[in-house]
Amino acid sequence: MSDTLKKFREQIDRIDDELLRLCNERAKLAQQIGHLKEDGVVLRPEREAQVLRRLQENNGGPLSNAAVAQLFTEVMSQCRALEAPISVAFLGPIGTYSEEAVIKRFGHAINGFATTSIDEVFRFVESGSANYGIVPVENSSEGAVGRTLDLLPTSQLKICGEILLPIHHCLLVQPGELIEGRIREIVAHPQALAQCQNWLNINFPHVARIPVASNAEGARLAAGDASKAAIAGEQAAALFGLQIWAHSIEDDPRNTTRFLVIGNQEVGASGRDKTSLVMAATNRPGAVHDLLTPFAKNGVSLTKLESRPSRAGLWEYVFYVDIEGHQTDAKVAAALAELKQSAAFVKILGSYPVAV
Repeated sequence: MSDTLKKFREQIDRIDDELLRLCNERAKLAQQIGHLKEDGVVLRPEREAQVLRRLQENNGGPLSNAAVAQLFTEVMSQCRALEAPISVAFLGPIGTYSEEAVIKRFGHAINGFATTSIDEVFRFVESGSANYGIVPVENSSEGAVGRTLDLLPTSQLKICGEILLPIHHCLLVQPGELIEGRIREIVAHPQALAQCQNWLNINFPHVARIPVASNAEGARLAAGDASKAAIAGEQAAALFGLQIWAHSIEDDPRNTTRFLVIGNQEVGASGRDKTSLVMAATNRPGAVHDLLTPFAKNGVSLTKLESRPSRAGLWEYVFYVDIEGHQTDAKVAAALAELKQSAAFVKILGSYPVAV
């Protein structure tokens, strides 16, 4: 070993020792803060968002802002766990993108519950079996997740946060030299098949595409049958012992799924927030225009407006809206107060930090 290499390693060792000391010092402070909390709430989404934004603003590299967020999310996860364990329900099985979203938001120091449906995620949190839930709400390529939108207006749960997860699909097969000729079926969730259809048309135009309940289920099937290939993420490949035959096969390289964090918690303002609501218009001319007027009048920007059939009657619709700002912000509060005067129905689904 050269003297220069030895010197660098000694410097890294000293830095590691200092990092360990500082992490434990941070953990002790977090424990003290936990003792001072009177409401017993461990997770403060607004505070964690402020911490991550400040660190990213101060980041001088060479670590990327995404790497900084991932690193300190894990630090906060371990510190949170010293106060009390947090349980999070998500759409399973293990190895899905929903699980990746859980880890991205909460880190590894949590108790995760893989459920069989979006409905079950809501039930876990509503019953107190889990502190929070993670549900997909929309994909940049395939649009809204209808079941999540249908459940939000009828549930007492609040939206406590959002996660934007880049989705990079892989083609997974059993380990081997060649796959041409032996792959007779490609199995995946219908949305994954749709997000990769151009790539599949070029590379496997004559292979049957079989929709299954989840990409993880597809990976499990491929692990037991060499004639099947699965579309899933790298995590599923490691979980089921499959070989990644091709990386990033999604047709849109910007393919992203947005997930919501749901819980029984009102989230305070973080300084860069979003408010989600659902509303319905009265049955009269110009009613939809009147729904939007309060936002324009008070200078509140809409980032999403989507209609969906109402469960109340045939050909009746509700509108899902995301706006910039927290519901306690003066402009947002004024707009919402005016909206309630003209709308047939308004429900605030939650105010929460914009995804970091």
